[in-house]
Amino acid sequence: MTARHLRRAGEAIHGQRRELSNHRISRSNVVVAPSENWLKRAISIVVTLALLAWLASDQRWKMVGDAFASITPGAFVAVAAALFVTYVLRALRVCDEFRDDVNGRFGAALRIILIHNAMINVVPFRGGETAFPILLRQVFGVSIVRASASLLWFRLQDALVVGVLACLVWPGLHPALRAAGIAGLIAAAWYLPRWARAPHNWTAGGRIVSKLGKLRDIFTEATGRSRYGWWWTIANWALKLGVQGWLLAMLLNTSFQTAFPGAVGAEAAAILPVQGVAGFGTYEAGAAAALLYSGIAMKDGLQAALALHLFILCSAVATGAIAWLFPSKSTLPETPAAGPARK
Repeated sequence: MTARHLRRAGEAIHGQRRELSNHRISRSNVVVAPSENWLKRAISIVVTLALLAWLASDQRWKMVGDAFASITPGAFVAVAAALFVTYVLRALRVCDEFRDDVNGRFGAALRIILIHNAMINVVPFRGGETAFPILLRQVFGVSIVRASASLLWFRLQDALVVGVLACLVWPGLHPALRAAGIAGLIAAAWYLPRWARAPHNWTAGGRIVSKLGKLRDIFTEATGRSRYGWWWTIANWALKLGVQGWLLAMLLNTSFQTAFPGAVGAEAAAILPVQGVAGFGTYEAGAAAALLYSGIAMKDGLQAALALHLFILCSAVATGAIAWLFPSKSTLPETPAAGPARK
């Protein structure tokens, strides 16, 4: 055997050893990485529970416990179940909007909604909204711009539906103002998609105008993709506000008709673009302001709204933490069986 043959044989053996070493390393990474992820998730949950326990131990929160004392466990279970149904409705809304990308993976869409809902309830200044486009990109391969445009349209739909409900039930509002507000909001809901779909020459303008034209085109797609978007939105908010009004009525020991405007006022304040940490302050102020017209004192309204807010926050954080523990399979290109991501 010549020296050249020996050299080639040695290179082949060295290459096989290197491939075997890489294979062992990749196998060890596959085994270790999930354990590390689960450990991080477990530590995060423990820290969160410890923080909640610390808050609950503060004597200033005793009044919240007193507010919940008159509510039966069965009522709590019913309210929690109804809130979870609202999460399901939002997931169906996402499945409808991104049906070509989701491809029937309802569980993955529900996980995105649960984590997104937890984030917007915890991260201040609406920072948690970024979770929605990021998760859609990671799981379904939807572009950040496309997902952000749909999120904007979702939030506009939410604001318009809550605005109409607020005009309908806000106490002490003059009938003319009530009718004008409802008509204006319905007109805006009708006009916005048509404005987005109207022909334009923005893309032929300057650099900034051209970029705005592209964003308008993406927004146009977002407003036209969902087949039943308005119905999902109306069903979600009707159930969500109804169950919150019911819980608020129990907390205040009053009628549903008296408490329901408080729930609407709280959510109307909660959809403001700027929020504090976990939305505390604006949520309670919106509820108490609406309840004032129903004869509920400011102090009592704020206390009941705080208790309601904490219940919703705990529900959102708990379901979001559970969803976070079960990762969804990604459809990005690096997942071998998933195929190429959609642009």
